Amino acid sequence: MVLPVSDTPFAKLDRGYHAIEKALNYVAAAFLFSLMLLGCAEVLMRKIFNSPIHGQADLVEIMIPTMGFFGLAYCQRLAGHVRMELLIHRLKGRALWIFEFCGNFATLAIVAVMIFGTWQNFLNAWLLGDSSMDAQIPVWPPKLIIVVGFCLLFIRCTISFFGYIRLIRHPDAEPIGVPISPTVADIAESEAEVARDAIKDEIDETRLKGSGQ
Repeated sequence: MVLPVSDTPFAKLDRGYHAIEKALNYVAAAFLFSLMLLGCAEVLMRKIFNSPIHGQADLVEIMIPTMGFFGLAYCQRLAGHVRMELLIHRLKGRALWIFEFCGNFATLAIVAVMIFGTWQNFLNAWLLGDSSMDAQIPVWPPKLIIVVGFCLLFIRCTISFFGYIRLIRHPDAEPIGVPISPTVADIAESEAEVARDAIKDEIDETRLKGSGQ
C-alpha cells in the first residue's frame, strides 16, 4: 500500500491514523505469537510433567478478540477484507467512487449497529461480573476490546467517507484515505517480482557454491 504523498491536512490525518492502525496491528500480532507460545507450553507441560496449564482454554478465548479486532481497521485501510469486485473493476472515474461510497456508507451503518450491540454486551459483563468457566477470569476486557476494534473501524470508514466525497467531486485527484484494491495486473506483477527475486537468489547461491569448489 502506498500512502498519499500530499501534505494536505486530510492526507496528514490519514497517515497519522494509519500509524495508529499499524501499531495496534503489531499488538494483535504479538498476541498471536503469545498464543503460539501458550500452546507450546501447554503441550510440554502436559506431556513432560503431566500438569496442563490451568485455564489455558480460557486464556485462548480471551486472547482471540485482540488478534481479530485490533487488525480490523488496518485491514480495511489496505483493502484486505473479502470483497466481490467483478463489477467494481469494470468501473472507472466518478462511477467507481460513487459505487465505493455507497458500499462504505453501508459499512458505516452496519459497524454503528455492531458498536451499539457489543457495547451493551460489554456493559452486561462489567455489571454482572461475568467470568470464564474454568479459571474464573473476568471476560469484560476482551468484550471491551471488541468495542474498541469496531470503533477504530468506524473511524477508518468515516475517513474513507470524506475521501470518497472528495473523489466524487474530483475523480482524477489522488486517492486519499480510501482503500485501493490491487488489480489483477498488480497482483500478477507482484507475483512475477517475487519469482524473479527467488530465481536471482538461486542463481547467486549456485555461483557461490561453484566458486567455493
